[in-house]
Amino acid sequence: MPFDTNSINDIINNARKNVVEMPWIEFKVNNCNANEIGEYVSALSNTAALFNQEHALMIWGIDDKTHEVIGTSFNPSTEKVGNQGLDLWISTQLEPQVQFYFHKTIIDDHNVVLLEISRAHSAPVKFKSIDYI
Repeated sequence: MPFDTNSINDIINNARKNVVEMPWIEFKVNNCNANEIGEYVSALSNTAALFNQEHALMIWGIDDKTHEVIGTSFNPSTEKVGNQGLDLWISTQLEPQVQFYFHKTIIDDHNVVLLEISRAHSAPVKFKSIDYI
């Protein structure tokens, strides 16, 4: 089930409080490479399962080192692979299927994108037949 819209900023700000990135949380700025995002969905879903987390997070617009909000130009709703939207294309490359949701928000007048990824359940999640961790 996707996060409640009212809690998106709280989830992002709580993730930023960690001194270092947690294994199931990844910060990015403007990475919009579809293959890399698909690999991260697989890796983060599998890692969340290993660390007994319900969800993994990938957050665009946060500096990787300082965790400061710097904003992003990444907009998942406009990204395409061929003629498919990014989220549909990624979902067709995953086996078994795993739920993931993109959420767009604004923090401190900066665009931020949260990708919520459900943990792997019955088997490791593979992207293009490779299971990442």
